[in-house]
Amino acid sequence: MGRVTGLPPGLASHVPRSVALQPSASGPHPKPRPGPGTGINPGRAPRFPAPVVLVGESGVGKTNLLSRFTRNEFNHDSRTTIGVEFSTRTVLLGTAAVKAQIWDTAGLERYRAITSAYYRGAVGALVVFDITKHQTYEAVERWLKELYDHAEATIVVMLVGNKTDLAQAREVPAEEAKMFAGAEK
Repeated sequence: MGRVTGLPPGLASHVPRSVALQPSASGPHPKPRPGPGTGINPGRAPRFPAPVVLVGESGVGKTNLLSRFTRNEFNHDSRTTIGVEFSTRTVLLGTAAVKAQIWDTAGLERYRAITSAYYRGAVGALVVFDITKHQTYEAVERWLKELYDHAEATIVVMLVGNKTDLAQAREVPAEEAKMFAGAEK
């Protein structure tokens, strides 16, 4: 979705096109282990930093996406993000160790001047909406415009329908979101 025109210099040759950053459903995330053919040397930092921003309306679940991906934790009582929060996770993409630097941005209007500054250096963005609140889906186009106004032209964007465990309260049909994402390619 969006302007998918490339990866950071030096990363493209190490990353298979089909690889996605997905948390394991089977418990805590294993750390990449150093060894032959892994691209990770003991005691060395990952070779490729990858700043990614989470954007979307307040309350769509960006903070819990971040905490689930980076710490395999979920908090039913999470609070509204003020400004920007940050966490990392190192993942293997092919043989390359990539340090995903994930920036959880506030969804409230009063923080937009602060949060949009984090779009500039990002290589990726997750535009998140809550499948149980159609107004959060309606705001996706505004978030995309803001993102494209401030981010690099090469940013890779993914649309994320969150809170799928609440399917009985779904207000955004999956097909509607898929059609929108397909039209934005």
